[in-house]
Amino acid sequence: MSKDSDSLSKQGKTINQWIMAILVNTTLLTYGLQAGWISPMTKVLQSETSSVVDQPITDANLTWIASIIPITAVFGVSLYTYLADKFGRRMCVLAVAVPQALCWIIKLVTTSILGLLIARIFAGIAAGGCFCVTPMYVKEISQDNIRGLLVSLMGLNQNLGFLFIYAMGAFLDYYTVLWIVVWLPLVLIVLLIKVPESPAYLVKLGKYEAAASTIAMLRGWKSDDKEVVHEIECLKNEDIYFKSLPDISFVSILKNKAWRKGLLIIMMVITCQAFNGSFAIVTYASTILMTSGVTISPEVQTISIPAVMIFGSAISIVCVERMGRKVMLSSAFGITVVSFLCLASIILVQHQGGSVPGWLPVIAIIAAVWAYAAGVAPIPYVIMAEMFNFQIRAKVLGCLVTYAWFISFVQLFTFTPISNALGAHTMFYCFAGTNLLGVFIALVFLPETKGKTIDEITLILAR
Repeated sequence: MSKDSDSLSKQGKTINQWIMAILVNTTLLTYGLQAGWISPMTKVLQSETSSVVDQPITDANLTWIASIIPITAVFGVSLYTYLADKFGRRMCVLAVAVPQALCWIIKLVTTSILGLLIARIFAGIAAGGCFCVTPMYVKEISQDNIRGLLVSLMGLNQNLGFLFIYAMGAFLDYYTVLWIVVWLPLVLIVLLIKVPESPAYLVKLGKYEAAASTIAMLRGWKSDDKEVVHEIECLKNEDIYFKSLPDISFVSILKNKAWRKGLLIIMMVITCQAFNGSFAIVTYASTILMTSGVTISPEVQTISIPAVMIFGSAISIVCVERMGRKVMLSSAFGITVVSFLCLASIILVQHQGGSVPGWLPVIAIIAAVWAYAAGVAPIPYVIMAEMFNFQIRAKVLGCLVTYAWFISFVQLFTFTPISNALGAHTMFYCFAGTNLLGVFIALVFLPETKGKTIDEITLILAR
């Protein structure tokens, strides 16, 4: 065998890593289906002539049904973070798929307000889990050269979920959609039985032989190959180092100037991101398009939203290492400012009896969700991972993700009542102001983390 071919063989194969990553990221696909479900189904649930519900669901009740996912996700983050360390990553992914399946099953059984709320609570708890457990599992099974690519499947699967539910909602009836989507988490539960535990967790339990076998299977190597032995040694050393670290409390984090400043900056960024307005668009897409004067089947027009988000996710993957974090985030916030100012003005003009071209609000909405998928949504999480060191990263990220879910709940919960009372244009002017604040924070306070080590970033924050 030649030297080149031997080197190539030692790189192993990535097919098993791709299969496992795609499989567990199905939880994000289901999340996208469940989060976007309200948009195409609002017309059915509030129809006077619908055979699905006994009586139309009011705006107040629909607000609760829509916004219950992010508020219950707040509790899901803490629950699944604990379960992941207690019972393992694989079992935790399985524990995400179970409530996702229950959500669809309950909706098949009942359309009562209480039943829909319970179904959405299950979806919300699972949502909190899939955003912390799925990337954790994927990161721990992946080799370095494809880790970023496999983790990025999260955003792609979420947006595919939005696309599929919008498309099905536009052309299929209420129960046909449910019968199609209910099988996704059920099949996943069966397939997850064969998914291996992450090597890092097996090393943490002292199961070194099982960890070596798993790495060998994932990489296409033999268990006794020197590459497998090297990875196991690295995982052992990392585990020993982690266990040797002193327990860091939030009080200790706040006493450290660099950590305190970094936490404050990221909390401001997360506030602008979570109250950005795009989550409301994704949830209430059909209603917003009708409000903004779109007359050509708003249900069909909404399909363009997740399609553009998928494209935005791809742009983010390609550009994040080229353009830098500050440029991408501030640009994305800036595009959203212009889009929402345009959309708010369109709705205001129509409210006062004027008219505008039907394509203009669609373009404004598409630009906003593209900017959200390309920069506003992913970049803050990239910065969070780079800004805080290994010692405090898990604690800080758990806190920030929980906070982001809460702010998302506030956004969804206030959208309908304020829009009904003061007009939808009021909410979009508020969203534009929030994004303008995001531009200011990104340009003035946020340090550029691209290509910098933790020590370099810490020195910048300590100034």
